[in-house]
Amino acid sequence: MAGAANAAVARLLARALGVPPSTISIVSGLQGRAKIAEITGLARAEIQSRLALALTSAS
Repeated sequence: MAGAANAAVARLLARALGVPPSTISIVSGLQGRAKIAEITGLARAEIQSRLALALTSAS
């Protein structure tokens, strides 16, 4: 079950960021609710910008 949840989180982040799911890795919280993800290929500022845009688009 935890593997499916982690894959779902990676897909959600990938969709929000406009990147392939293969660029997202869950590096902490594999079995918990709080997770830390590593995204390759994007700078931190770009990740923050894209997530902010995705959040405003969703509301």
